[in-house]
Amino acid sequence: MAFDAGMLACVIAEVRAKSLGARIEKVFQPERDEIVLQMRSTEGGKRLLINAGSNTPRFGFTSEQKENPMTPPMFCMLLRKHLQGAKLTDVRQEGFERVVTLEFETRDEMGFDCRRYLIAEVMGKYSNLIFANEDKKILSALHTVDFSTSGLRQVLPGMIYELPPKQEKTDPLSVTEEAFDAMWQAGGADRPCDKWIAATFLGISSAVAREVAYRATGHTDTPLASCRREKLWGAFAGLTEMIRSSRFSPCMILREGKPVEYAFCELRHYGSDFEMRPYESAGLLLDDFFHTRDRENHIRQRAADVLRILTNADARIRKKLELQKGELADCEKGEEYKKYADLITANLYQLSRGMSRAELIDYEDYHEDGTFGTCVITLDSRLSPSANAQAYYKRYNKSKNAKVELTRQIALGESELHYIDTVFDALTHAESSADLTEIRDELYRSGYASRMKNYTVSKKQTTPTVAEFRTSGGFRVLCGKNNVQNEYITHKLAEKNDYWFHVKNLPGSHTVMLCGGVEPSEQDFTEAAEIAAHFSKGADGQNVEVDYTLVRHVKKPSGTKPGFVIYHTNWSCIVTPNAERIQQLRIK
Repeated sequence: MAFDAGMLACVIAEVRAKSLGARIEKVFQPERDEIVLQMRSTEGGKRLLINAGSNTPRFGFTSEQKENPMTPPMFCMLLRKHLQGAKLTDVRQEGFERVVTLEFETRDEMGFDCRRYLIAEVMGKYSNLIFANEDKKILSALHTVDFSTSGLRQVLPGMIYELPPKQEKTDPLSVTEEAFDAMWQAGGADRPCDKWIAATFLGISSAVAREVAYRATGHTDTPLASCRREKLWGAFAGLTEMIRSSRFSPCMILREGKPVEYAFCELRHYGSDFEMRPYESAGLLLDDFFHTRDRENHIRQRAADVLRILTNADARIRKKLELQKGELADCEKGEEYKKYADLITANLYQLSRGMSRAELIDYEDYHEDGTFGTCVITLDSRLSPSANAQAYYKRYNKSKNAKVELTRQIALGESELHYIDTVFDALTHAESSADLTEIRDELYRSGYASRMKNYTVSKKQTTPTVAEFRTSGGFRVLCGKNNVQNEYITHKLAEKNDYWFHVKNLPGSHTVMLCGGVEPSEQDFTEAAEIAAHFSKGADGQNVEVDYTLVRHVKKPSGTKPGFVIYHTNWSCIVTPNAERIQQLRIK
């Protein structure tokens, strides 16, 4: 999966068609490696995203709204100074490289007309975003490159911008049939066709190279010697003509509903186990493909401290529980200690100080022949027989008390382990910095302050932002994404005759369907239950059991962890959550 030069050409064609002549209204930098230009033209408002990160570099329109930092970074402030109010006059691809240049008409500090350039290099781990003046002199760059980093090209303020060093590959848009034929003959007979295409021609990803091989031969791993040159050229020429004429067919490949690959053309070589989903807009395709991955990476980076705390706590509690359960098993010997003490007391007349063992008749061990078995008891030779009996009684009482306390401690440990599982689950549903802040505050109040270095709980309590949906019947459904939000919707927002949903015996979100005195339909109940199952640990499962009841039956015991409730009167249903259908129901 790669944002190749063909995909960049597809996006540029879309941007040119919809945003040439647009004015820049605002500039945002929601992430360290990401810039968003909010533009307005005759086509309406558009948001142009440029990501120069090493993990998910891309360029294109986006409809996704992200939180922005309270203090904008310096690069963002510079772009605002020069580009707010500027007019986008040109968007062009540099050759068939993964480099796009955005040209703007604006005014300088003195009020004179001038040009500014924003150059995005969408090249994997070498991605960068460079801002230059009309002479292509670099004013700033998202990632500066000096001599210690690269001896081939430096990217520093004050230097004249140069394109990245050229690769020793052929531009596929300029190759002729005769040149293609010569390359094919010199390509190596045993070399796979797709590997040869990707290594010979510029800007073609592995997925597109496999598609060319498949269209020419019916297979993706055909050796070059087995390819008919005419068919291979026909498939290759068809692809390049699509790029030249801007007749793109962006599509995404999914497996079991999860994105696998994307490209600017149809990828027919994936089998029947995969779904090929076409898109009219390249921006919408990239939004759908990167949304889940971006959110997961974002949460993973910003929640690293929380994950570390939870992981350590989970390992610590599990180890403690294992030891306690071992001690509890040893407590089962308590009855045996009492038996030894009773036998010693009953046979004091046979015993004397200095004995290290005694074999006594065990009246509980009755045999069918009318005889009794014997029991061998270890004695402390330093103690009298009665003192030995008292020692065994003491061990019996100690094990009896330990059994009660260990049982209580194990229950507390398992309860804490369940609570940690709920916080882990909440992290998977966190969608914003506010959600993470709520989770941190919750952990602080739950006694994890000593493990959160230099953290202070927020003094100002803000209203939690919960996920909101609307069922087919028009009923509002509220869903908490963490324990703070769970308690808010269950105990603050919901009325006693609203319906409450939660996945059975698994960590998950509290989900409330607000009824307003009206009885929902069966379809509404099903959709609310699917939402509860989706926001739980069983989100990827099938036939997930969900409990539901009236809110008045849901109680929070005093002194329990956040999000913990009990209920005794409920119904249950079996649903299979569908992420795409649930997303369509979401309104907030």
